[in-house]
Amino acid sequence: MRRHLPARFWFEAITAGLGLVLFVVTLFSREWIEELTGWDPDGGNGAMEIALAAGLLAVSVISMLAARRVYRRVSAAPVA
Repeated sequence: MRRHLPARFWFEAITAGLGLVLFVVTLFSREWIEELTGWDPDGGNGAMEIALAAGLLAVSVISMLAARRVYRRVSAAPVA
């Protein structure tokens, strides 16, 4: 039987998923910030989105590893 996963796990898992989704969106459209908000921080060349995607990918990897650690800790805990 699985134990209740803490809110920290869900926060880390959602953060990882969101980061990966935005990374994939950036691979297909490097101007999604302009399309979504109308704001053009990089003059339309997509540099801002690539920098943001790289940062989000790093956050995603870190969040995935942290969520995995919490999941393993909860799964390994003895059932009372």
